[in-house]
Amino acid sequence: MSRARLVEPRQPRRRAVTDDEIRIWRSVVQDAKPLPGRAVPAEPATAPPEAKPSPPPPPGEAPRRPSAHPPVPGRHAGLSDLSHGHTPGLDRRSAERMKRGEMVIEAAIDLHGHTQDVAHGELIAFIQRAWTAGRRCVLVVTGKGMKGSGVLKHQVPRWLNQSPLRERILGFSYARPHHGGDGALYVLVRRQRG
Repeated sequence: MSRARLVEPRQPRRRAVTDDEIRIWRSVVQDAKPLPGRAVPAEPATAPPEAKPSPPPPPGEAPRRPSAHPPVPGRHAGLSDLSHGHTPGLDRRSAERMKRGEMVIEAAIDLHGHTQDVAHGELIAFIQRAWTAGRRCVLVVTGKGMKGSGVLKHQVPRWLNQSPLRERILGFSYARPHHGGDGALYVLVRRQRG
C-alpha cells in the first residue's frame, strides 16, 4: 500500500533590498506622506563598498580584453536623445522611409503583456541579436495599454535612449496602423563597423 505524503508549500525566498535600491526608492517617495502608523525606512548608514582594482594577470598570460558589448547603465554620453521620428545622424531619405513604414521589417518582437523587467531584458536581447545579425529595420510591439497610456508604450522609447541599446540604434518611429500604429515602433538598427 502506498503512503500519501503531505508536502508543505514552499515559501518563496525573498532577497535582501540593497542600499542602492533603498536610496532610489527614497528619492521616488521623498514627497509622499506615509500612511498613519507607517514609517519610511531609515537611510542606510553604511557606505557602499569601494571597488577593488583587479589583480594584474599572472606572468606569461595575456591580459583579458573587455567584452565588446559591455552593458553600461544610464544614458550614453556623446549620443543625442532620440524621439519618435527625430533621428539625428540619419539621412533624411532613410528617416522618411522609416516613418512611412517603407523599409523591409527584418525581425519583430511583441512585448505587450510582459512585465517591465521581462520586457526590458527581452528588448535588450532582441536589439543585440538584430545588430549582430546585421538586421536593419525591426518592429517592436509595445501595445497601447488602457486608453493609450500603456506602461511599455512609454518605457520602450526611454530604454532605447539608454545604454546598451542607444549605441545599437539610429532611430525609431511609431509604426503605420497595419503594423500596430502607436502601439508599435519601427527601430532602425546601426550597422556594425569594422
